[in-house]
Amino acid sequence: MKKDTLRKFKKLFEAQRNAIQGNNSIICDDFQICPEDRYDEADQARADIEQALRMQLKNRETAHMKKVEDALRRIEEGNFGLCEECDEDIELKRLEARPTATLCVACKEDQERREILTASKATQNYRSPDRRRSLS
Repeated sequence: MKKDTLRKFKKLFEAQRNAIQGNNSIICDDFQICPEDRYDEADQARADIEQALRMQLKNRETAHMKKVEDALRRIEEGNFGLCEECDEDIELKRLEARPTATLCVACKEDQERREILTASKATQNYRSPDRRRSLS
């Protein structure tokens, strides 16, 4: 990959990292629930829902931060843009659409097919207790 393209992605990832770090401080500050927020059951329920949503957002931000840090590490190691499965170049269009991608389109499609097959087999193998008795 060209050095100017790598620099562009590095700047993008650094900006994303800074944005996530800024968001995390805001989210963490909001995790504090004041006693005044718990006047009655409705207030408690609202506070619980808000906290669950903030936790979900924090988990997503943490997962994205890991992907951003991994991408920056791959840039430094010189293997950014290479598919982790087949070691072929990941298409630039794919990286522009999903900068943290670690698999080329073909390998990602294979992975998704395997996941669908695994989920399908798990569903087929599951039988409720009532169904098992009727099949015996």
